[in-house]
Amino acid sequence: MKFSELNHAKCKTYLALSESAHAAALIDPLRDRIERYIALLAYFGCRLEMIIDTHTHADHRSGAIELGELTGAPVIMHRRAPAPHVSRHVDDGDVLKVGEISLKVLYTPGHTPDSISLYAGDRVFTGDVLMIHGTGRCDFAGGDAGTGYDSITGKLFTLPDDTLVFPAHDYRGHTQSTIGEEKRSNPRVAGRTREQYIDLMNHLGLPLPDGIQEALQPNQTEIDASIMHFPTLAQLNQVRQLDPAEVFSRLSAPDAPLILDVREDEEFRGDLGHIPGATRIALRQLPERAAELEPFKAKDIVVVCRVGVRSTTAAAILTGLGFDHVCNLKGGMIDWNEARLPIEH
Repeated sequence: MKFSELNHAKCKTYLALSESAHAAALIDPLRDRIERYIALLAYFGCRLEMIIDTHTHADHRSGAIELGELTGAPVIMHRRAPAPHVSRHVDDGDVLKVGEISLKVLYTPGHTPDSISLYAGDRVFTGDVLMIHGTGRCDFAGGDAGTGYDSITGKLFTLPDDTLVFPAHDYRGHTQSTIGEEKRSNPRVAGRTREQYIDLMNHLGLPLPDGIQEALQPNQTEIDASIMHFPTLAQLNQVRQLDPAEVFSRLSAPDAPLILDVREDEEFRGDLGHIPGATRIALRQLPERAAELEPFKAKDIVVVCRVGVRSTTAAAILTGLGFDHVCNLKGGMIDWNEARLPIEH
């Protein structure tokens, strides 16, 4: 059993290798290092059994989907991950097996709504929710400082003190820590109440990562920024959000809105189903097919996807094209199903 960090840079990718089974998992691969990963797998003589992204990354392009296409290995993310074509969605308590290695999924949101950590007995891969002597920022869309504090103190800090900590990023040259060390001396968490942590995180004033739009939108949508003009973050923040109950109540009104589902066909007909009567135009096709929606330009349109991220992008695109009555289904089909509202397959 072998664990290695492969990038030796600020962004971390981890290899979990079962030497006895000649099988491996990659955690948080970078798109620009795919050739290196494939070469290392060949060097170790092992097959890639799974690719895991601990969250939707905002500062670099993920290599998960492309690596999955090249190797046939399934891509695994939390059930609230927005990207299409994820092979398997996991939740808190699920266990991923690679030979004799067990990776237990801990749902640790706060940095993003889809953040997970992976507990492997003597170590935990914490994504960006807990770093070495730091914590992940909570000011991206869907981030929440209070939720992050709960994830760190209520999940990660309940692990044994000697558990090794391996985050997805490090900016100070650290390679590992322990849960006990972070409990004692992490300057953002140690000795702070939940309210104090929230106040600290909400006033960090950090600049946005360079190229956030070029990384975040493709990671959320799998659409390359070079073939689609994405809305700005300010335009996305202006999209009106409606919760499932409000959308459902509007569907019974005489002037019911058009439900526009922007997921891929396999998602539309998959386990989450779709809202009865929904029209489907995949996000990647929306700019070229927007003319089909011209008859509805004066009508209310509610845009839908898996968790409400791709649909927020679609709503902003439509608004930019002159559709003035566009809203987004907050939480997407995940929250619609959790509210036990009607679906079709």
